[in-house]
Amino acid sequence: MEYKNLPDLSCWAALRAVVEKGGVTEAAKKLNIGQPAVTKRLRTLDNLYGMPLTERVAGRLRLTKAGEKVYLLAVQTLDRHLILHEELLQLSHGHSGMRLEVTFSIGEYLLPELLLQFNEKFPKYKVESRMGYSRNIQTHLATQMTDLALLEFAPDHPDILVQKWQEDELWLVCGSKHQLAGTELLPVEELVSLSYVLRETQSSVHITMSEALKRIGIDKLNTAIEVGSTDTIVEILSRGLHVSFLPRFAVEDRVTRGALYHLKVKGFRIMRTLWIARHRGSLDHPVVEAFISLLRSSRNGG
Repeated sequence: MEYKNLPDLSCWAALRAVVEKGGVTEAAKKLNIGQPAVTKRLRTLDNLYGMPLTERVAGRLRLTKAGEKVYLLAVQTLDRHLILHEELLQLSHGHSGMRLEVTFSIGEYLLPELLLQFNEKFPKYKVESRMGYSRNIQTHLATQMTDLALLEFAPDHPDILVQKWQEDELWLVCGSKHQLAGTELLPVEELVSLSYVLRETQSSVHITMSEALKRIGIDKLNTAIEVGSTDTIVEILSRGLHVSFLPRFAVEDRVTRGALYHLKVKGFRIMRTLWIARHRGSLDHPVVEAFISLLRSSRNGG
């Protein structure tokens, strides 16, 4: 493999700063260097790749097609370098850590208790957790920007290993004031006549719900509101005007307490699996292994 003419990381950092800060002046401030130095680093990259990576359009500096490709590689490499630096820093202090990503619903309702249990059982281990959408998390797993993930979809990538964590169901729920509260069994035909407040379209809940409805011939619901928070949906449901499909683990307690009502639909259920996913490179990661063991033994993972 040829390793001649490799780019300097500082040049990649200059390109990234120009793109993300909107210009050379702002990039110079971000990098704490002069504007001529930023311009010189951009020209160095142009010479290295043999073509311009930026161009001026209507007075603004824009990426060329080649620049877009170099920028994406620069971001990935710089982020990976930052992660490596953090890992080495942890090792130098005798600590072990793990990067964990979870979907928003899992992060809101299942993750806090898991982190508390893990910290109590393995106090020497550090977990850096983040929430995101399933498709973005899969990308982070594939590029090893995260070590472990808890997902509502099973990733489909040759370098990602998945295993079942627990079963879940999307429940159709309404507030206690809704006219359907107390209904024993709702005819499936009535689903299209209801008014819904739903999670945003890119969420795992929405995608799973839509796929299940399409299988029974329902392409579209009467969606009045879309929001990015399950708690916000629950608050809206309390007004008694709408219904929603939400994860059982997120609403079961509220249903038990009577704040929400579970509307059972005749001949229709949305069953799904929650997944544990990790990169093949994390097979011998002690913190990952410890966290998975907790998932298997915990009440949430059981």
